[in-house]
Amino acid sequence: MSIFRRPDYESDTTQFIHRLKVEKPELEAQQRQGRELLWDKLLDRTSWRGFRQAEVAQNPYVYQTEPK
Repeated sequence: MSIFRRPDYESDTTQFIHRLKVEKPELEAQQRQGRELLWDKLLDRTSWRGFRQAEVAQNPYVYQTEPK
């Protein structure tokens, strides 16, 4: 080991996360379950294609009134 090497720094936040993972080992599994519940969903490609085709084009400036 070099005499110039400084000790590894860990921020308070990193230390907190490490302690939390040690105290609650089931936390990561709970996070994965929450992600699966809200984000990891199977998509029906035909329905998605229909939604995309049914979209209405938006004006470049949304709040501009239509000229009469």
